[in-house]
Amino acid sequence: MNIPDIPNYHALAMLLITGLALYFFRREDIPLQTSSLAVIAILGLVFTIFPFHIDGEHLEPSSLFYGFGHEALITVCALMIIGQALVRTGALEPIGRNLAKLWKISPTLSLLMTLLIAGTLSAFVNNTPIVVLFLPILISVSIRTKTDSSPMLLPMGLATLVGGMTTTIGTSTNLLVVSVASDMGLPRFSMFHFAYPALIAAFVAVIYLWLIAPKLLPKRKPILPDTSPRLFSGYLNINDDSLTVGKTVAEIRKLTENQMTIDFIQRSPDYRNVMPLPDTVIKAGDRLKVKDYPNRLKEFETVLKATLYSGQHKLDADHPLLEDKQTLAEIVVIQASGLHGKTLKEVNFKQNFGVSVLALHRGGIAMDIGRKSIGNVTIQTGDVLLVQGDDNQVAVLKSARGLLIIDGAADLPHSKKAPLALGILIAVILVAALGILPIAISSICGVLVLLATNCINWDDASSALSSQVILIVAASLALGAAMMKTGGAMYIAQVFVALAIDLPPAGILSALMLLLAILTNIVSNNAAAVIGTPIAASVANQLNLPVEPFILAVLFGANLSYATPMAYKTNLLVMNAGGYKFSDFMRVGIPLIILMWVTLSFLLSWIYL
Repeated sequence: MNIPDIPNYHALAMLLITGLALYFFRREDIPLQTSSLAVIAILGLVFTIFPFHIDGEHLEPSSLFYGFGHEALITVCALMIIGQALVRTGALEPIGRNLAKLWKISPTLSLLMTLLIAGTLSAFVNNTPIVVLFLPILISVSIRTKTDSSPMLLPMGLATLVGGMTTTIGTSTNLLVVSVASDMGLPRFSMFHFAYPALIAAFVAVIYLWLIAPKLLPKRKPILPDTSPRLFSGYLNINDDSLTVGKTVAEIRKLTENQMTIDFIQRSPDYRNVMPLPDTVIKAGDRLKVKDYPNRLKEFETVLKATLYSGQHKLDADHPLLEDKQTLAEIVVIQASGLHGKTLKEVNFKQNFGVSVLALHRGGIAMDIGRKSIGNVTIQTGDVLLVQGDDNQVAVLKSARGLLIIDGAADLPHSKKAPLALGILIAVILVAALGILPIAISSICGVLVLLATNCINWDDASSALSSQVILIVAASLALGAAMMKTGGAMYIAQVFVALAIDLPPAGILSALMLLLAILTNIVSNNAAAVIGTPIAASVANQLNLPVEPFILAVLFGANLSYATPMAYKTNLLVMNAGGYKFSDFMRVGIPLIILMWVTLSFLLSWIYL
């Protein structure tokens, strides 16, 4: 085995920065946007302070910012907006309605149809709105049929990832690989260029997700059980001998260790409402409107020496606490919600929607925080808020922009603009598929038409964009360009070839795909794809083999994001909605990765080598 010579200092620096980037991309305590921006800043500083001039090659530091205007990023953003338009107008509502009916007839056939439809839609639309569409449908089915949702949700989520790899626009990963390969001088891939091997592999994957994956999943209770604690409204009647008489609101809150929150005060004789300001003095005969858990309300009654009323009746066996048509609902935080990176207090969540947040679930489990502290927690994409409100309040939530309600009875949105939005998507795809316009141009034109026809507004468009996606794409493109220019990618390729020299070409191709499959489940799939593309080209050139199959090995390998919840953002949505554990993804995802790896390795070798 001949280990290649050490490359130049710039190439070594790029290898070090790449390693650090992959490490920071993996860190959960550092926002991905921050890590991505740091990579761009470090690269800019390195090439400004230490200019690169070797063998006629020169890298201008400002060229590292070209990713922000790259056609791949423009296309990704445009397609995210188009996907948001489909959700907002309810263009996919007929699909959801008919699927819900089919589940009542044949659950087995319905699961297959769900996988096929979800996968097919994801070939042309970002899979996040597809998952957003199907989660309420499947959870509603599980609640109404009293069946476990575990065998449905995870296979559906993985089916969208499988379907997304079949076209050049199916995922941002595909777009990046195709664009980077084109920047390197390789022929531009058409929309269905690699559909043949991808569809065969997708067929194998769907069969696995339909017949085998549900049997591998243990039964999981959904995050919203019927026995979830509820908040109850009550009135604390202030008696003459109550400890609160003559005290201020701030003082009586201290008596309850600041646990009690007063909504308002009803003051006799006409029981007008009085605002519970901190310096408001409590008088005998006042009624304090409070809402809390039953045991808390009883504690307040005892501590304050007040009398607890439910409605107009004193609380007793004949007149228990009433829920007043209060219902529980779950809100999954998605990118379009505008909650990511903010606290509930910052967005005035309770004031805007009139519901109480009972619990916050993250990573499939409830966070160990008090209800009073939930408002101060920074919300992340994929979090689930358990809220309570009356029917009207929950209805407002269902109609709010960017909120995914999975209470099992959420009505899917639908508007008169739905056919138009769907027609615009079809036109964007057809124009690009027929080669009339590049997908970057057709998708931008599609967004313009959506805005001009009021299918969406600028708030909808901006909420569809993800700062994480924008910055990770820009950082990955900058890092990939620097590695290619300095020779860092060539060095990695030489080391890879030296280690795999005893393998036949098909074995080297398969090993490259497996390497990317492992990497994409640990760090960002976009970063893995962009870094892996120049390495693949270098490997093919060293072996004097066609470049195309090695580029596709990177593309397919970077799409195998099945084994961990953090490998892809929709995995987190599915994880929280279904109450899955990390081990569930590994139990289902690892066999699927192996199955896809073996299938695609054989197909690429058979077709291209």
